[in-house]
Amino acid sequence: MDSDQAKLFIGGISWETSEEKMKEYFQGYGDVLQTVVMRDKITGKPRGFGFVVFADPSVLDRVLQDTHVIDGRTVEAKRALSREEQQGPKSGNMGSARSFGGGGNTRTKKIFVGGLPPTLTEEGFRQYFESFGNVTDVVIMYDQQTNRPRGFGFISFDSEDAVDRVLQKSFHDLNGKQVEVKKALPKDANPGAGGRSMGGGGGSGMGGGSYQGYGGSGNNPSSYDSRMDSNRYMQTQ
Repeated sequence: MDSDQAKLFIGGISWETSEEKMKEYFQGYGDVLQTVVMRDKITGKPRGFGFVVFADPSVLDRVLQDTHVIDGRTVEAKRALSREEQQGPKSGNMGSARSFGGGGNTRTKKIFVGGLPPTLTEEGFRQYFESFGNVTDVVIMYDQQTNRPRGFGFISFDSEDAVDRVLQKSFHDLNGKQVEVKKALPKDANPGAGGRSMGGGGGSGMGGGSYQGYGGSGNNPSSYDSRMDSNRYMQTQ
């Protein structure tokens, strides 16, 4: 049996949640073969998402129908992408891509920033990226239930050149934590935005449109791994 068929992506995990706690919770649905909490390769700290592999793929349907609260935090379960789906189309057709990372030669004035420290304010967020160009919008995403920061946000500039300067390196140091930057590419197929900004960023960050893999109520990308944002690993529904 291909374990990918019985694997779930779990997003929005509390930083206090261990792999053992995840296994204990999901064993209520069926035999759990493996649980993984993804961690920062530099700091070793949890990145806010992980995976659960069940022995029986039929369990997934029941899990996906329920709301899940682990360690007092609502998490979201999605079907995990297979390895082939993670790799995406070889032709480079971005139409079916679900992640930020690629983008090819596509130019944009907006970037996704993942792995934000919980102490970071929107003002501090803005101040750092103003060194790359004129910042027009700042958004830090918050959990709708707990109002806690979800570990990622968006920065908009007034020019594509500023984005190119930011992307000269994949990781930036904010408040002593390595954060990852990606192009934020519009995804017209998912017009409903489920995230919300807090404070000075205004409504344009996620209020009116969705960006690849982000914004819809079906997605909960609180973090990502060292190679790509978390939505690389989960299927849209």
